[in-house]
Amino acid sequence: MAVNLLSMSGGDALTIINSLFFILGGIAVFMVGMNMLGNSLESAAGKPMRRLMAKATKNRFIGVGTGAAVTAIVNSSSATTVMIVGFVNVGLMTLTQAASIIMGANIGTTISAFIMALASSGGAQISVVAIFALLAFIGFVITIAGKKDKVKRIGYIFEGVGLIFIGLNVMSGAVSDMLDNENIKGAVEGMFISLGNNPDAVLTWEIPVLFLLGALLTAAMQSSAALTAIVISLASQNLISLQMAMSIILGANVGTCLTSLISSVGASVNARRAAMVHLLFNVAGCFIFIWPIAFAGKYIGSFLSDFIADTEWQIAIFHLVFNLFTTIILLPFLKALVKLACIIVPEKKGAEAELQDLEKLDKRLLKTPAIAVGQVRKEILRMANEAFVNYKRSLDMLLTGDLSGKEQFAATEKGINDDNSYISSFLVKLSLEDLGEIDEKKVSSFYHVTSDIERIGDYAENIVEYAEKMKEEKAKFSEHAQMEIREMDEHITKLYEYVKQTFSEITMRLISDVEREETATDRMCEKMQEAHLRRMTEGRCTPEAGAIYLQLAINLERIGDHMHNIANSVKDYAHAVK
Repeated sequence: MAVNLLSMSGGDALTIINSLFFILGGIAVFMVGMNMLGNSLESAAGKPMRRLMAKATKNRFIGVGTGAAVTAIVNSSSATTVMIVGFVNVGLMTLTQAASIIMGANIGTTISAFIMALASSGGAQISVVAIFALLAFIGFVITIAGKKDKVKRIGYIFEGVGLIFIGLNVMSGAVSDMLDNENIKGAVEGMFISLGNNPDAVLTWEIPVLFLLGALLTAAMQSSAALTAIVISLASQNLISLQMAMSIILGANVGTCLTSLISSVGASVNARRAAMVHLLFNVAGCFIFIWPIAFAGKYIGSFLSDFIADTEWQIAIFHLVFNLFTTIILLPFLKALVKLACIIVPEKKGAEAELQDLEKLDKRLLKTPAIAVGQVRKEILRMANEAFVNYKRSLDMLLTGDLSGKEQFAATEKGINDDNSYISSFLVKLSLEDLGEIDEKKVSSFYHVTSDIERIGDYAENIVEYAEKMKEEKAKFSEHAQMEIREMDEHITKLYEYVKQTFSEITMRLISDVEREETATDRMCEKMQEAHLRRMTEGRCTPEAGAIYLQLAINLERIGDHMHNIANSVKDYAHAVK
């Protein structure tokens, strides 16, 4: 082999360099197409994906189906697994639920191999690639001419599919052009034969070497689909046997686990365990399948040849069978797999502090913007509840004069301010993702909602200051003043319940109740001001208590205004949400 390469002419070397450049360019086009298709399908399927994830919590079989469906949509098992790590990290699903989805993800990713096999097909008149190249141009025209977001997304989907086939065709064509040179063909064939391109091969050093090669290349490229594309291109030119291809594909399934392992760094214990489940599942499957491939590779090839002649289609079928059978074999042992992951990744000290972080938003959710938007809503609701609890705490301190809850109030107020900064920062990142039209409106409104909640916390902080001042000056509200404050509080409490339901359910059903209670707080503010003036005239109110009372009335009315704003924030998109 070395002699053949050294004896090549300058023209042969140039042919190799040109072909290599085209292969690398083909990989780039292929990956751009994969990302474009996956992102566009994911955005278009935002609602169905949320429903799938909700159903995935029911049982392991639905979880497998969900993983397969979601991976088929995003066109990457690595992307799905990274999502799952993020979901586990924020507490959206348990480790057991995540494990079943990860198994399904391995099945869903096999669609890529079938797409690649199809790309290598062609008829006498017009090739499949030519048809999809035309589809890419049609998609390009749609994205330019289309004005609506949904129309443009369809164009991006067409472009993505077309680019995948064009990239694969460029790679295959580059290999074919290189092999048209007899000197190069002889040298390359000699190399692959020496590596085990022999139908009579048994378990020797070549099989584990090819397995490791597949794992390392996939880990380096961060894409098993890209390596599968290269393998199918080589197989279409009869440069590698089915046995060699199967060994590399097995390695690719292990190498793809690196992405999820990297994504789990710095995440919760359960998130790291989810990544470990992914690795254990693929390693176990490879261990089961590598023995028949090594000892009975020629028989497997012969069996598949009875159904289909093309090696590229045989590779695609093997990829599906491997992941399907591995899932069938290991699914009954799902809980045992999870327990093993728990042993390998043990609980660490400080787990309680880590559990608190589960409520935080996770950047891994940005890979699924539609689900990230839903998670932001949950975080905003939690923040709103904290602000309302603090409001109640502040009012209790004011009316009772008991300031023992001041420390707890301050800690909660700090948490609200931190949440406001954290959520706002996440929203900035989320707004840069490929969002649908409705999700864009939601994200835009969330900025204002978090600001409204933070302002409610600030007014509660004012009330605590009034309580401190009342205690310092030994001032007290009259019985009538306290009754009026409690009446105002009743309206604010009812308003909050209606606002909370309106925002969480994204419904306009209760908006009339919101308007009624908000109007009641406005009127109550006026009533409190009038009653205060009357008591001052009659000499039944001290100046110290009176000044605080007036400020309190205004603060309570403004709390109602901010709650009203939160409810109205859903108006722009509630009509489009079922």
